[in-house]
Amino acid sequence: AANMVVIEGDAAGRIVLGGAGAGAGPTASAVMGDIIDIARGFRRPVFGQPAAGLAAAPVARASAPAPYYIRMGLIDKPGALAKVAAALGEAGVSINRMRQYGHADTTAPVIIVTHVTTPDALAHALEGARRSDVLSEPPVALRIEEV
Repeated sequence: AANMVVIEGDAAGRIVLGGAGAGAGPTASAVMGDIIDIARGFRRPVFGQPAAGLAAAPVARASAPAPYYIRMGLIDKPGALAKVAAALGEAGVSINRMRQYGHADTTAPVIIVTHVTTPDALAHALEGARRSDVLSEPPVALRIEEV
């Protein structure tokens, strides 16, 4: 028998760690130990402590609200930036800072730093920006961690 743990992350993808399980003998011993404890009336709380004493798990950082840094290339035409700003606003994502750099071709590089928002709202906003047909390069979004 084998034991496996699967770890998934946005950047790392899926990582699978596997190894040999305890085997028939050790597993049977553990099960028999549990049966003997039950027969003797010995009860201990799950995880070794009463549920009332357990604290709620902290929110995973990836799902907690945070500000984001967004970089994208816009087609250089009137109203392009307004369409991206509208997509962000419709998703409830507020712009903290924005900078559009000078350019020599038909692509205008844009940097946006958002106020605190959720990953879901950001994903919705970026999907709206993609649908607006003003992006010349796909957006890149990086979570800003407060240290």
